[in-house]
Formats: sequence, C-alpha cells, structure tokens
Amino acid sequence: MNKSYLEKLEYNKILEKLASFCITFVGKEHALNLVPSNKKEIVQNLLAETNEALSLVEKLCSPTFFEIEDIYLYIKILENSSPLTPKALLDIANILENAKQLKTYFSQLENKETYMLNNYFSCLYTNDSILQKLKNSIIDENTISDNASAKLADIRRKKVKLEQNIKNSLNTVIHSSRYSKYIQENVITIRNDRYVIPVKQEYRSEIKGFVHDFSSSGSTVFIEPLSVFELNNELNNLKNEENIEIEKILYILSSSLFGLTKELETNVNTIGKLDFIFAKAKYAKSINAICPNINNTKSINLINAVHPLLDVKKAVPISINIGDQYSLLIITGPNTGGKTVTLKTVGLLELMACSRNTNSCK
Repeated sequence: MNKSYLEKLEYNKILEKLASFCITFVGKEHALNLVPSNKKEIVQNLLAETNEALSLVEKLCSPTFFEIEDIYLYIKILENSSPLTPKALLDIANILENAKQLKTYFSQLENKETYMLNNYFSCLYTNDSILQKLKNSIIDENTISDNASAKLADIRRKKVKLEQNIKNSLNTVIHSSRYSKYIQENVITIRNDRYVIPVKQEYRSEIKGFVHDFSSSGSTVFIEPLSVFELNNELNNLKNEENIEIEKILYILSSSLFGLTKELETNVNTIGKLDFIFAKAKYAKSINAICPNINNTKSINLINAVHPLLDVKKAVPISINIGDQYSLLIITGPNTGGKTVTLKTVGLLELMACSRNTNSCK
C-alpha cells in the first residue's frame, strides 16, 4: 500500500502507540515495522496469537519483560573465545533471568502444548547454574563479588588488613608530638595509588619520605613516609594480584557461555517477539478491542466501532456494512459531521486487523 495513504490514516500513530506497550528493543522493532497484509492465513495466525495472549493476560496477568541489551557484539566476542566485561555478563544474566521468569509464567498453564504461544515459550533457553554463578559473582558493572572465588576473597581480606595497618602507621605520624606541627591537615589521602599525608611546604624536609604531589597553591606537599613505603608496595602487589584474579574469573564466567551463543541469540529474539505479542494484547485491552473475523468476500461489517485514536468516552460509535448487500456507500453530511472520521475509522481498523511484521528479527 502507498505509504502516503498509511500516513493519512494515521497508521504510524497506531504503531507508535503499540510500541509504547513494548519493553524490549526487539519488541519495539516488531511493532514499528508492522505493515498491512493480504495473506489471510498469516493474518489469522497473528490474530490468534494476540487473542491467545489476551486470554493469558486475563487469566494469569501480564508476563514480566525486562529491558534487554542488544548482545550482537557480546556474541561476536564469545565466538572468538574472549572474555566479556562485567557489564556484558550482567546483561546476559538479565536475559537468562527474563527467560526463566517467562518459562515459569507459562508453566502455570495446563495442556501448554495446545497453545500456539507454546512455540515461543518452548524456545526459551534457561540455565540456573550459569545464571546463579553470574549473579553471585558480579555485583554491578564495575564490581566483582568476593564470592566469585576463594582466592579473590582472601586477597581482599589481606588488602583490608594491610590498608588498616598503613592508616594506623600514618595516624601515628600525624598525631605524634614530634610531627604534628608539620602536618597541614589531619587526614590521610591517596596520591599515585599510594597512601600519603599532607605536609606543610616549609617542613617537607622534616618528614623523610617520597613526594607524590603538591596542592594547587603549592602550600602543601603530599608525602609517603618511609615507615609505610614497604607496606604500600605490598598493598600494590595485592592490587595486582586482585586484578589478575578478576581477569581469570571473567574468563571462567565467559567460557561457560562460549557454546551458548545460538541459545542466547534465540532468547533475545524470542523474548522480543513475546514482548511484541503481549504488547498487542495489552493495547487491545486498553481500547476494548475484539478479535476480528477475516473473510474472503471483501465485505466489511463494523458494529459500534470507534476510531482507535479517539477518546472512547467521547467518540461516537459507527456501524457500517458493505460488501454483502451493498458494494457501494455514499456518505454525506455537513462539515464536521463525522464523514472523514468514519472513513478513517474503517480504513484504520482494516489496517490494524490485517497487519503483519516484516522486520529482520526472527
């Protein structure tokens, strides 16, 4: 159909409204790529899916959908047997979690095999072992949990203890009667990844140690006293060990996904498709829509139909029957009498009833 006709009928506004009911980027893609179809069997199957989703919403409430990331780049990294970042692993955990919840939702039904939507829910891949490992190992996109490995937990315990020893040693310097008058401020800070104390510029030679920085005014020198030099070295060695252990953990977690790239891709596409189908159901419920009967006779029979973009409480319903006893209707009336709205209502409802998706998502 000519795109200008679709715009005149405000079909694009319907698609935008439908997309607003979607949660995932895949679902929104499906919604925004709907086009009219003249293939009766395809249209009937799509309507049946939507009708089935509506019945599930009324029976079980709506399933939960998460915002999910496009994992195309993650898949390429995994296919090259390379480790993912904590954020990427969390994004994949989110997809596995959503797949698990959707499976649980559908499992509440008896005779699941009789549902058309079983074809989608049965495609979802779940793996509780991997999911729990990811959730237990990663706190957020910048933080690996102590639970990720016994070695990491041990390194971090040593770090905490060593940091406390360094602070105790520096506090002794700051508050000692010998050095306190040389201190600019009674605080311990970090420069160049090492613990230091702020010393007045004129007394910098009174405290033996290494200068790491100066204040912007030049009145303060940040010195690492010799008493904590070896402790700072030891702390940095522990930090290096921690980073190496984190890299090892990320590789182990990623390696558990190396053979699951197809399953993960299928999950993204399936979650998006289900999101789209249930978005249609939720949109239908919001405007009190019913499932239309599709015929081969080129007839239209609308009973108390309302333009879907108008306020249902204010819009005047229309009833039109054409194609059975009549093959032509002439609509007359005064200006603002509803002629254009009537024509748009017929056209738009026909488009909505006979839409199918043509985007690249599976």
